[in-house]
Amino acid sequence: MTILITGGAGYIGSHCCVTFLEAGHDVVVVDNFSNSSPESLNRVASITGRKIAFEEADIRDRTALERILKTHQCSGVIHFAGLKAVGESTEIPLEYYANNVTGTLELLAAMNACDVRQLIFSSSATVYGEPQFLPLTEDHPLSATNPYGRTKLMIEDILRDLAASDPRWRFGILRYFNPVGAHKSGLIGEDPRGIPNNLMPFVSQVASGRRDQLSVFGNDYDTRDGTGVRDYIHVVDLVEGHLRAHEALAALTDETNSFTVNLGTGTGYSVLEMVKAFERASNQKIPYEIAPRRAGDVAEVYADTKAAEAKLNWSAERGLEDMCSDTWNWACKNPKGYEASDG
Repeated sequence: MTILITGGAGYIGSHCCVTFLEAGHDVVVVDNFSNSSPESLNRVASITGRKIAFEEADIRDRTALERILKTHQCSGVIHFAGLKAVGESTEIPLEYYANNVTGTLELLAAMNACDVRQLIFSSSATVYGEPQFLPLTEDHPLSATNPYGRTKLMIEDILRDLAASDPRWRFGILRYFNPVGAHKSGLIGEDPRGIPNNLMPFVSQVASGRRDQLSVFGNDYDTRDGTGVRDYIHVVDLVEGHLRAHEALAALTDETNSFTVNLGTGTGYSVLEMVKAFERASNQKIPYEIAPRRAGDVAEVYADTKAAEAKLNWSAERGLEDMCSDTWNWACKNPKGYEASDG
C-alpha cells in the first residue's frame, strides 16, 4: 500500500520521502510547487534509487485528491502541504485559512470518501502561544498569536473532533519545534523563496555571501545572552519521528485512536549560540546587527520530549554540530538552492 505525502516536494516533505522510501514504503507526492521545486523530487530519486510517483494538484481540489487516493491505492496520508510564514500570515490571513484549513477539510473529505482514515499531521509549537511554563509539555494550554498558528490549532481541533466522532480514524499530531539542517548528501535541503523567514537559512546565506549580514531581533530578553532561545531539531531526526509515528498509528486501538506529541530535542539554543556554531561549521565570519524585537516573539521556547519517547520510541539523535555542518554542506553544493537545476 502507498502513503500519500502532501507537500512532499517541500523542505520537510522531501526529507520525509527519503526516509519512507529507504524504509521500504511506497509513496506518492502531491504538490502544487507554490513554495517548492520539482528538482527536489529528482534529488530524492537520486538518493534512494527509487522513482517517486508524483501528482501535481492543489489540496483544495477534492476531486483530484479522490482520484489520486484511489489510483495509487493509498493506505494513509502524511500532511505537510500548507502556507507556513508567521509574518506573511498576518498580511494575507485569508490565504492562510483557505490553504491550510480549507485544504485540510477537502483532504479529509476525500480520504473519507475513499475509506482512507490514517493521517499524520504536521503541526507546530506555535499552538502553545506564549509559554506559561518550560519545557513545553503536550498538555500546556493552547492558544495562538497569529493566523498561521491559528490555522494549525484549528486543524488540530478538527482532527480531535473527527477522532472522537468515529473510531475508524487514526491521527498522529506532531508539533514541530524548529527544523533545520539538510540530508547528509547535500542533495536536498531548505530552499526558501525570497528572504528567509527562519534563522538557519538566513545565517547560511550570510555565510555563503548571498546576504550581507544577519539581523538579530532583540538582545534584551531574559536569556543567558539576551537573544531568543529556540529548540532546533535536525530535519532528518524530525522525519524519522514521522516514520515512528506511522508505525505507532498502526498499533492504536479504537479506544485510543490518536496521539499528539512534540518533536524537538528538549534543548534550547540562543540566536548568538547558533551564529557561533555556524561560524565553526563553515569557517566563515557571520556579521550581524542587533535590531528591535519583533512583535509576538517570546524569550524562550523548548520542548518536553518524554511523550514522543514513550509513544513513538523516538528521540532526536543529531546535535547542533550536525545541524550546522549539514546545512553548510547543502549551501556549498547548492549556492542558489534548486534554482540552477530548475533552469
